[in-house]
Amino acid sequence: MQRSGRARNRLLAAAVLLLLFVPAAVPAHAVSKEMVQLQTQVQQLLDMVQRLQSTLDSHFGVMQNLAQQTADEAKQMTQTVNALQQKLSGESDAVNGKQDALSGQMQSLNDSVDELKARIAKLDKSVQDLQSQLQAMQTAQQAQTAPGGAQPGTAPPGGTQPGAPPSPGSPDQTPGAPQNIPAGANAPGPSPALQAPPLQETYQAGERDFDAGRFKVAQGEFESIVHYYPLDDLAGSAEFYLGEIAYQQKDYANAINYYNEVLEGFSGNRNAPAAELHKGYSLLATDKRQEGIDELRELIRRYPQRPEARQARSKLYGMGVRPTAGH
Repeated sequence: MQRSGRARNRLLAAAVLLLLFVPAAVPAHAVSKEMVQLQTQVQQLLDMVQRLQSTLDSHFGVMQNLAQQTADEAKQMTQTVNALQQKLSGESDAVNGKQDALSGQMQSLNDSVDELKARIAKLDKSVQDLQSQLQAMQTAQQAQTAPGGAQPGTAPPGGTQPGAPPSPGSPDQTPGAPQNIPAGANAPGPSPALQAPPLQETYQAGERDFDAGRFKVAQGEFESIVHYYPLDDLAGSAEFYLGEIAYQQKDYANAINYYNEVLEGFSGNRNAPAAELHKGYSLLATDKRQEGIDELRELIRRYPQRPEARQARSKLYGMGVRPTAGH
């Protein structure tokens, strides 16, 4: 378009120059046939320039219209692409959210399976202990009843053989008369039954004693719960409080053991995040820096929205460590 405009301008300039200089070079009285022809050619040239101008204007209008249409189509295409990108971004966010939710559900399922395995192991151990106690009780009962049983062909203690006269100084024995047996001699009594304390009352008493700072009393109450109710979820809470007692007393090694019991055997317990947080603190307090960092990072990964996770992040930032593993 710019080239055609320059060509048009050059033709116009040439025509103007011809009109200006040719008449000046020839005398006014010497109008010849050649001059007339030259003027005619100049006029034709001007006509051609005008037609070229009209054609160029028409083509320019068409090209301008096409350019406007192209711009409109490009704008519509841009809007379509942007809408498609937004839609894809929204779908991607939805997929990522579903993946996160699925990962959380899988983690919860794995935790539940681990907790179930731990409870099954504890139940198996409890059954074995119960069997051992039952066998011991049966053995003790047999040991108590064996001396009192009459052996064939032997006389009972203090008695006589059938048909023999009573021994001197012995009381007369009459058939069917009951024998005098010292009280408590060879008389098997009922075995003492172990009385389990009430679960809820014992746990609530332990919490009250812990809050009041009576750690020794609370420790005994929580240990009773763990002993008599090892598979109940309150046993996991009792393990947590036993860890807290050890943690308050700066007995970090035992505190870590109690916290491990909560995390491995009762991972779904409501105190599991706090147990993992204080386990990380205990590891750091015992100069196990990397293990403590890993424990706090695991807490952040498993419970990202819990207050314990925020405390773990603050702790790691204060140590100059990233809350998540990575380069």
